[in-house]
Amino acid sequence: MVERLTYRRRLSYNTKSNRRRVVRTPGGKLVYQYLKKPKKIPRCGSCKEKLRGIQPSRPMERSQMCRRKKTVKRVYGGVLCHRCVKERIVRAFLIEEQKIVVKVIKARQASVKTKKTEK
Repeated sequence: MVERLTYRRRLSYNTKSNRRRVVRTPGGKLVYQYLKKPKKIPRCGSCKEKLRGIQPSRPMERSQMCRRKKTVKRVYGGVLCHRCVKERIVRAFLIEEQKIVVKVIKARQASVKTKKTEK
């Protein structure tokens, strides 16, 4: 005897959000169990690498999670990976150093010009 399964929700189309599995209940009935979409780990904004230390979840589920499960305690934690943060810090440092070098060179050139005009 073939038992006919009925949908529990109104949506009957085979979409990604409407995946279902047939499960036998303790009473011997076959029913549909609706499956959730797989959880994903957020990715780095610049290099697209998976972020470590962040719990995989769906967006709605993530909005209800506590803060420590969504971020890591670092600058840009939960947005950029550790390598990209390090790269940004080093780049900012080198840019500042370069600005200082340019100022020193300009000051040196100005002092050389003043010495020439004095002679």
